[in-house]
Amino acid sequence: MELPKFLLGDNTDYPTAIFIVHTEYPRFVINLENDEVEWLEDFSREDENELETEAGNLIQQATDFYDREVSRYEE
Repeated sequence: MELPKFLLGDNTDYPTAIFIVHTEYPRFVINLENDEVEWLEDFSREDENELETEAGNLIQQATDFYDREVSRYEE
């Protein structure tokens, strides 16, 4: 099965949270309510340096995805 790069998720146990799941490496879940990120990968020391550079870009892409999805509901 091919998954989209980002998935939008919610959970009734967290009624105010909006989750974006990034399905490609490095996989993560971001809670847009508080910008908390949970990485679903184990990183080596070398990976952590590269991740610091790329993390901001990936989080911005996740936020842009959410904005795009919400705008589609409003149309």
